[in-house]
Amino acid sequence: QVQLVESGGGLVQPGGSLRLSCAASGSSALIYGADWYRQAPGKQRELVARLTRGGTTTYVDSVKGRFTISRDNAKNTVHLQMNSLKPEDTAVYYCNADVFSDTSLRNYWGQGTQVTVSS
Repeated sequence: QVQLVESGGGLVQPGGSLRLSCAASGSSALIYGADWYRQAPGKQRELVARLTRGGTTTYVDSVKGRFTISRDNAKNTVHLQMNSLKPEDTAVYYCNADVFSDTSLRNYWGQGTQVTVSS
């Protein structure tokens, strides 16, 4: 059974940094492409960053130049490095990934991790 396990959220002051991680657990699980979404209270879930299998990255305009999505192939983990954080970045962040395991490719969601930017 494949699971996406997220970590790295927390409370940080404006201007600070956090690094979120999304690891795929399970037999022979391999992350192909992955996205990070976020959902703030009362708002719709939005796509923040995308990493394709080929390594192409895209970002929502509000995080360009501040966030970086990357992959650690050795650890089968996707990261979201968040710098210069702003209060409006406060949200629950979710990892979504296409994972290949046991001859099939499926899409999975992580459980979400809270990021709070506040002084």
